[in-house]
Amino acid sequence: MKRWFKYIKPYLNYFIIGPLCMIVEVIGEVVMPKLLATVINSANEGTLTSGRSIGIMFLMILTAILMMAGGVGGSYFSAKASVNFAADLRSDLYSKVQAFSFANIDKFSTGSLVTRLTNDVTQVQNFIAMVMRMALRAPGMMIAALIMAILIKPSLSVVFAVSMPLMLVTLVFIIRTGFNRFSRMQAKIDALNSNVQENVTNVRVVKSFVREDYSIQGFKKANKDLKDSGISAMSVMIFLTPVMTLFMNATIIVVILLGGRIVLNNGMQVGDLSAFITYVIQILSSLLMITFMLMMSSRAMASGKRIIEVMDEKLDISDENAAQPDKKVENGEIEFRNVSFRYYKSSEDEVLSDINLKIPANSIVGIIGSTGSGKSTLVSMIPRLYDCDRGEVLVDGVNVRDYSLVNLRDGIGMVLQKNTLFSGSIADNLRWGDENASDEEVRRISGYAQADKFVSTFTDGYDTKLDQGGTNVSGGQKQRLCIARALLKKPRILILDDSTSAVDTATEAQIRKAFREELQGSTKIIIAQRISSVRDADMIVVLNEGKITGIGKHDELLRDNLEYREIYESQSGKEE
Repeated sequence: MKRWFKYIKPYLNYFIIGPLCMIVEVIGEVVMPKLLATVINSANEGTLTSGRSIGIMFLMILTAILMMAGGVGGSYFSAKASVNFAADLRSDLYSKVQAFSFANIDKFSTGSLVTRLTNDVTQVQNFIAMVMRMALRAPGMMIAALIMAILIKPSLSVVFAVSMPLMLVTLVFIIRTGFNRFSRMQAKIDALNSNVQENVTNVRVVKSFVREDYSIQGFKKANKDLKDSGISAMSVMIFLTPVMTLFMNATIIVVILLGGRIVLNNGMQVGDLSAFITYVIQILSSLLMITFMLMMSSRAMASGKRIIEVMDEKLDISDENAAQPDKKVENGEIEFRNVSFRYYKSSEDEVLSDINLKIPANSIVGIIGSTGSGKSTLVSMIPRLYDCDRGEVLVDGVNVRDYSLVNLRDGIGMVLQKNTLFSGSIADNLRWGDENASDEEVRRISGYAQADKFVSTFTDGYDTKLDQGGTNVSGGQKQRLCIARALLKKPRILILDDSTSAVDTATEAQIRKAFREELQGSTKIIIAQRISSVRDADMIVVLNEGKITGIGKHDELLRDNLEYREIYESQSGKEE
């Protein structure tokens, strides 16, 4: 409860005033049948005068107005409280996800995180809104109506001793059944969201392989699973209403039969029987409200559990124990000391094994190797996208764990294998590197990345709007924009993870020339598949199955390193 109170506290006045308003409505609902009974009884006795009838009518109108004010106020403040609660919770949840390392994110699918941030938070929000309207109203009305019914005719109230326990037993059974079904339904929503995101994001691949039918069938299956799960969960709710209505109507019938005899025997007035029946309906309706509230609680509990899983996820990487949190990357010297890493900690197979490598500041270093050799994993440890299992990674002689994440990553520019752009203008995307960069600087840096040439041909230039993911530019253009964005950051360390694979060799050569001539103040690490991309580097590192098998310049490796020579000969078309 302490966890949730954090989101209640700022809006505590809403959480208090809302239920109090509902109590006002409850008082009105309990008083109204008594006033009506007085009118009926007086009419039957012939004692209803015009003055008395006007007085009672005035009280009924006043009661109705107070009920309306209480109902409107309760709904208003419950909406304010629940919406603000959900907004703050969603904000904290999103901040937690943003703090996740790659390893943390790997534990949750993207679709699941989206569901937790949207659907699950909405379920909790709806539950809070209902609780605020019903938590005091339903039990308050049930207790008050029960008291009024007993006061009218204690002997007739015995009927509740039979009907209410039977209803409660039925409710417990239904709620226990519903909880597991709602948990399964939320998992199916995860699966559907993941399917939609994967296929919509990669729609170009789907179309290029003519796999629309396969994609549609996959969606239909996920959609059917959700439908079946939803029907299974909602059938509990569907079954609940008629069962509760049956109990309610059966109780009313018994009350009418027994109460009618009492009235005929002059043991009770007609108006009192009418009020008693109204109180029966209020009592059983309140129990039904409590049932719906508990049913929603089962779904909210399932969603709340999923939210807590994200909130309680232990951050794999943080700067909580950073020894030098104020230090910044100044020179760009990098060193790997006995570094080993496994993605799956229970696995014996290491992705990287005993890596020892020192990269001088301001140098250009190429990393080459076969697919799966660990190239991307290696450079991901410099900005702490992953942490090594053994050994240490140092930047400027300081262990990367001793930097604050902000200062460490602020000094590193990285262009990942998967080039990602965001919806908005080209200029907005580039200014992710430096939000204060002038238009002139944006164009100058884009020139280094060979992006200015094609951007200038667009009608709107740097104001050209990009679709989500940058799908309205080519792969090569996207790569150059991502390189320009990283360069605009002016990093001390620049990492290009196979980031020129989609550009032609002439453009790539111009980018390399700009790196050497114009960007001499930073250390540049280039991961590539093509030897032509790294042959002019100051140092080339050859990786094979997670181990360094060679370090040197192009000519040295060509002479002394078998893996490098095989790659070179396969790309140059020569045979051994």
